[in-house]
Amino acid sequence: MAKSIKIRAKVKGGVTIVKTLISHPMETGMRKNKKTGKKIPAEYIQEVTCTHNGKNVLTAYWGTAISKNPYMSFQFKGAKSGDKLKVSWLDNKGKSDSAEVKIK
Repeated sequence: MAKSIKIRAKVKGGVTIVKTLISHPMETGMRKNKKTGKKIPAEYIQEVTCTHNGKNVLTAYWGTAISKNPYMSFQFKGAKSGDKLKVSWLDNKGKSDSAEVKIK
């Protein structure tokens, strides 16, 4: 199980509602360390993907304007209870994570 991603997915009226919370610092590279005065290096999520039973349903390209520990919610049609949903992210430093859940 992914340590940085929490997912909830539920089918309601033929539409799957997905809610995610990603634990990530999302540093812009513009803030300074208060003690040293040096800029904190940029570290932000660049791409988030979501697949339903292996088929891509969402690709989001993010940048430095996204807040720390971002929340994302979206909807799509065509899923049913018990299907698999996978959310993955990749940041500008090459770090990544993914999580998979069964849709309720």
